[in-house]
Amino acid sequence: MTHLQAGLSPETLEKARLELNENPDTLHQDIQEVRDMVITRPDIGFLRTDDAFILRFLRARKFHHFEAFRLLAQYFEYRQQNLDMFKSFKATDPGIKQALKDGFPGGLANLDHYGRKILVLFAANWDQNRYTLVDILRAILLSLEAMIEDPELQVNGFVLIIDWSNFTFKQASKLTPSMLRLAIEGLQVGTTLRLSLCLPSLYSPQMPQSLSPFSQNTR
Repeated sequence: MTHLQAGLSPETLEKARLELNENPDTLHQDIQEVRDMVITRPDIGFLRTDDAFILRFLRARKFHHFEAFRLLAQYFEYRQQNLDMFKSFKATDPGIKQALKDGFPGGLANLDHYGRKILVLFAANWDQNRYTLVDILRAILLSLEAMIEDPELQVNGFVLIIDWSNFTFKQASKLTPSMLRLAIEGLQVGTTLRLSLCLPSLYSPQMPQSLSPFSQNTR
């Protein structure tokens, strides 16, 4: 085990080896191969290329070097294309603060039996008068950025449950195609997560059908 695997339990180390193809003997070489690809995208500002950061992307893509690099490039490209979203990207920002206060996202205290962190969003809790959908997305991304620092969660992943109960037509009217695309891209490439999406079978008819491909693409 290298220092980059510090913080992983023996069970998670074995899971990383079996499910993610993580090999401590080649870990530094794997990271360097991804780092060496950075020069192929001079159009992107790669603000971080340290070992621990690149390792997140390798774990998210099961140590497929090119796929890990593509996710790394998309991660920073998303931020370049949406600069306003990442201004004042901190918990004290008024919009983010209000969204966090209303449980966007909420997290269960216990992990599931796969060791995954369970996040829950109650869509009807959104108060349109105090913050925007973009603020909710920013709050979610900020929370995920903090939680993904945990190496156990880098390996085991997350489950995101969206409860659409009591979601109103007025709220649904704000879910424009462009807003949905921004959110979907944010969770697909704006984070380094192994993420599963769960939409309860009993959901509001106002739930946008545009989210259907989202559950497939984030698994």
